[in-house]
Amino acid sequence: MSTARNATPARVEPLVSVIIPVKNGLPHFRRVIDMVGRQEFEHPYEVIVIDSGSTDGSKQVVPQDDPRFRLIEIPPQSFGHGRTRNLGVRESRGRLCAFLTHDALPADTRWLRELVRPLLEDTRVAGVFGRHAAYAEASPFTKWELDTHFENLRRWPKVWIADARAYARDQSLRQVFHFYSDNSSCLRKSVWRRFPYPDVDFAEDQLWAKQIVEAGYRKAFAWDSLVYHSHDYSLWERMQRSYDEARAFRELFGYRLCASRRAVLRHALAASARDMRLAVRHGWVLTSPVASILRPLDNAARQIGYYLGSHASQFSQRHADVLSRDRHLRAQ
Repeated sequence: MSTARNATPARVEPLVSVIIPVKNGLPHFRRVIDMVGRQEFEHPYEVIVIDSGSTDGSKQVVPQDDPRFRLIEIPPQSFGHGRTRNLGVRESRGRLCAFLTHDALPADTRWLRELVRPLLEDTRVAGVFGRHAAYAEASPFTKWELDTHFENLRRWPKVWIADARAYARDQSLRQVFHFYSDNSSCLRKSVWRRFPYPDVDFAEDQLWAKQIVEAGYRKAFAWDSLVYHSHDYSLWERMQRSYDEARAFRELFGYRLCASRRAVLRHALAASARDMRLAVRHGWVLTSPVASILRPLDNAARQIGYYLGSHASQFSQRHADVLSRDRHLRAQ
């Protein structure tokens, strides 16, 4: 059962509802709330925070004197990535519903305006996701990886299936079409009523995007809507995170991120050779020596996680619980 406080006055009809699930989100969450509250946006908006059992004071960060903010509390065991976001949409009053994670920090006061823009300009767009950049303290490899990923996506500001045969035969094209991130996104509630978020353990955002583009809607990428969001994982955390990703991609989309043990070695060596060239070229071996030394091990942990996740159906539930970072975080 959920409880709520600080409802927005009924006379104010928001265009956008910003929905933020949180559990023990400090210290980043304090800055996230501050930046969300300072958005320069010409339309009314509300902010719905859904806390699933924080013990670090995250709930106290939600402003009690700002009527735009509302806190909903749910038991930890009822949290689900898709399920909790669906709750937020059901509780929302906006025609558009934006999502942030508790550690995705809007980079400026234009984040919401630029995120919503494609939905206001084109009624055929069902959902939009924004750009991510690494936090200042992140390793240079993490920064490069995020920058490269989103720079590649910049070539696809809006996608829809114009050639069903090309979409069906090209896995890399399908990956672009269903890439979507609820670290920073916005959907049209009228479309959500037809296609609510799937109640799955992982990749609910990408599965939703796949459903809406295959239903004939358009998906957009808002380059100018920027959040800071990054993680420098330990080797064990990297393996767990990669396991979750590969397991979801195998179960939900039908392809394997790393199909064989031989591929683990091949992909890890190729990535490490690339990263060492980058480290020498940009001087990271001197400015970030520890990250440079650990990078080949990080690449190996990633590929091992991909391999294990691609073959997750062979493991017992007990092994799956140990290997999954997502399940570990939800159990805390």
